[in-house]
Amino acid sequence: MTSDTQIGTDVDLDRDVVRLPSGKRLTTNLAYEIVEDVRRAGGRPSLSGEAAHSPRIAFRVTPEIRKLAAQVAAAEGKTVSQLAREALEARLAG
Repeated sequence: MTSDTQIGTDVDLDRDVVRLPSGKRLTTNLAYEIVEDVRRAGGRPSLSGEAAHSPRIAFRVTPEIRKLAAQVAAAEGKTVSQLAREALEARLAG
C-alpha cells in the first residue's frame, strides 16, 4: 500500500454493519483513520532517524560466507544486514 493507493468502495459502511475484532463498528471515518495510520507506519524506519529513504547496497557472497554470517549474526542477536552494515562502517572508518 502506498500513499497513492485508493480506498475501495466495496462496502457501504453507512448501510452494511462491519465490526472490528474488538466489536467496535467500522465507520467510513474510522476506515480512513486506519488507512492513514497504516500508510504512516509502513516500511522500515530510516537509518538516518528522519523520514527519508535509506539507500541499499547489494552484493553476492559464497554460500559458506552467507551461512557463517547468519551464524555470527544470530549469536550476537543481530540480522545479517546489521552485521554487514557494521563491517562496512568499520572498514570505511579506518
